[in-house]
Amino acid sequence: MKLFVTGGAGFIGSNFIRYWMKKYPEDKVINFDKLTYAGNLESLKEVEANPNYEFIKGDILDFDLVLEKTKGVDIIVHFAAESHVDRSIDVPFPFARTNVEGTLSLLEAARVNGKIRFHHISTDEVFGSLDLDSDEKFTEESPYDPRSPYSASKAGSDHMVRAYGETHELPITITNCSNNYGTFHFPEKFIPLAITRALAGEDIPLYGDGENIRDWIYVADHCQGIDLVIKKGRIGETYLLGGDSEVSNINVVESILDIIGASHDLIKFVEDRKGHDRRYAIDFSKAEKELGFKPEKSFDERLKETISWFKENKWWWEPLKKEADIIAQEYLKSAQ
Repeated sequence: MKLFVTGGAGFIGSNFIRYWMKKYPEDKVINFDKLTYAGNLESLKEVEANPNYEFIKGDILDFDLVLEKTKGVDIIVHFAAESHVDRSIDVPFPFARTNVEGTLSLLEAARVNGKIRFHHISTDEVFGSLDLDSDEKFTEESPYDPRSPYSASKAGSDHMVRAYGETHELPITITNCSNNYGTFHFPEKFIPLAITRALAGEDIPLYGDGENIRDWIYVADHCQGIDLVIKKGRIGETYLLGGDSEVSNINVVESILDIIGASHDLIKFVEDRKGHDRRYAIDFSKAEKELGFKPEKSFDERLKETISWFKENKWWWEPLKKEADIIAQEYLKSAQ
């Protein structure tokens, strides 16, 4: 099989490529990535010499290039997206262009090139926010209620994928996942930011009261879930992939500090994000029942593994930390 993976130099995309090439060594993988600030080919050192791996630097908005490079592929696995919520609030236009128009570019190329199988990776943020005191969880039937420019753009991309499935009978599937964490995670994001700053003994910004709850999925579990959907999922269906790990933001940071052995005094509460969703929770029973999907280990075990990886791989994240630190300092200006 020949895969065309968009955003393969990013966090989840690079983990997926390494996962897939290890599990299916006979398959060919094309990594199509624009190499924005969050794309890092250093994450793919272990596969770059593999003759079944090819990297193409390109923008999914470049339809002519996408059309040319997807000829002859068996499946498009679409990770590429602008994904940082805070950036979407400050500068929303690239999110609409990349996440909606870029997805449209890929879908049209898939249609023109013989109705290529298309798998779209999305987020639970398209469903909005749940109450902290509720037992409710998102399901495949949850109504869309995006509350940030990022989640609105991802909702738009989901609708575009479904529209091509209906209008053009394109063989599509969609997965909406909860918050990912793990190896090769860009240090501007919440967990790697907390880890890298805790390792350096630096203040860690935390929005609002820190009680916002997220369901966390380890990136390798997410990759396994995508694999199951590609191999066994029903065409036209959506599957939710979660980690069965609802944890408040403050508890995440406290756990990181405890594992590293750093003081909780490093936590600095900052002005809350606009429209900050209070709680996400995933019901992945459909994927579990139909595909056999289930996270392999607990959040506590995986968090320890993640921290160990960051301790052992400073070569990867230290060059990226400068930009993340600039962002952190901007947050810390509003520390309470």
